[in-house]
Amino acid sequence: MAMALYVLQHIFLISITLSPLCFSLVFQVSCQEDCFSSFTPTPCPNVSVREQILRLANDQETLDWMKQIRRKIHEYPELAYEEVKTSELIRHELDLLGVPYRWPVARTGVVATIGSGSLPFVALRADMDALPIQELVEWEHKSKVDGKMHACSHDAHVAMLLGAAKILQKLRCTLQGTVVLIFQPAEERGEGARDMIKEAVLENVEAIFGLHLVHVYPAGVVATRPKEFLAGCGSFKATITGKGGHAAIPQHTIDPILAASTAVISLQNIVSRETDPFDSLVVSVAMIHGGTAFNVIPDSATIAGTFRAFSKKSFNSLRDRIEEVIKAQAAVHRCSAKIDFSGKDHPMIPPTVNDEKVYEHVMRVSREIVGEENTKLAPTFMGSEDFAFYLDKVPGSFLFLGINNETIGAIHPPHSPYFTIDEDVFPTGAAIHAAFAHSFLSNPTRISI
Repeated sequence: MAMALYVLQHIFLISITLSPLCFSLVFQVSCQEDCFSSFTPTPCPNVSVREQILRLANDQETLDWMKQIRRKIHEYPELAYEEVKTSELIRHELDLLGVPYRWPVARTGVVATIGSGSLPFVALRADMDALPIQELVEWEHKSKVDGKMHACSHDAHVAMLLGAAKILQKLRCTLQGTVVLIFQPAEERGEGARDMIKEAVLENVEAIFGLHLVHVYPAGVVATRPKEFLAGCGSFKATITGKGGHAAIPQHTIDPILAASTAVISLQNIVSRETDPFDSLVVSVAMIHGGTAFNVIPDSATIAGTFRAFSKKSFNSLRDRIEEVIKAQAAVHRCSAKIDFSGKDHPMIPPTVNDEKVYEHVMRVSREIVGEENTKLAPTFMGSEDFAFYLDKVPGSFLFLGINNETIGAIHPPHSPYFTIDEDVFPTGAAIHAAFAHSFLSNPTRISI
């Protein structure tokens, strides 16, 4: 009987008040070392999970730790599938936290788990790779690798997800399921997410969440939108073949330059004359190459460009129409055309489409963390993210977290050599990650798929 009373004294008392996908979780726990190592081993008063998460996220020691991680990664940036040191650092920190993980995944990726190890599963994702850019920001932790820079905040994404791991590990006894932490390589190549999916990182996962730091919102402000959020991105390269010869006797040639030129002009009509003005599309030809001499018509000419759309239907239709136009214009001028959409260096990425129910959940969680006034409805953006591949497989939502701060020079867009981050947003990012995962698992009805 004494043992039974002892167990009962240490059982979790959970009170859940539910609104659609939104709830306040209040619990009584005995703050034992195995779950709350930073607390004294005495009974805690009723404290909400939100308050626990915010307290852990805003702890100065945790913030300094996240900054240190980000700066280490920033000093030694690694390109797609080269994230060896980054992966090693992540594994080292997970080891110190006592968080189990699987490695290697998709060559350099790491997949960790926190919680019961049983259903339900929810996933959080951070990308790891840097860009081939020479950093021009002069600061103590400037890139030490010539020609490489973390100019898209992936170093910060890793630091915040590790911050969330630290929070969730301390709250692991309250997790009613399993959190999967995905540290993904090669986002900038548009291949990392696909390769991670091939290695079953989404197995049993019911929902996924990811975020990106952006300069378009003030530091600490978050923004997203339901359904279509970021554009799908594709590239094309068309080789138009004719018959070369002397430019003084064009009647004996089949001119691929002429065919390429009319194809470029005709491609502009797809958006201006064939699509609904309210359906935002982009077709841009950004490269033309043909010939090596002013008086010789070449055998072939090449054009290449990009196309973008927000809906999967429009994206796929746009791709098909680009192929039709180029081949038709080539045929009109007696040429043939071969079009490559595979884009080895720039593969096609589908639109980032947020699941409406998961979006609503993310917005509610965000309001609890940053307040109503700092939670915004974002417009659509023409940028692309390979997080879209995860959203093709499971419901999820992608979020922007603002870093704009003129005082420290955090005003430059991603992929700029002057890109700077306000590191004081790290607690917000870590808290939203942790709160999303914890609250999703705690909802007994969760999201019906």
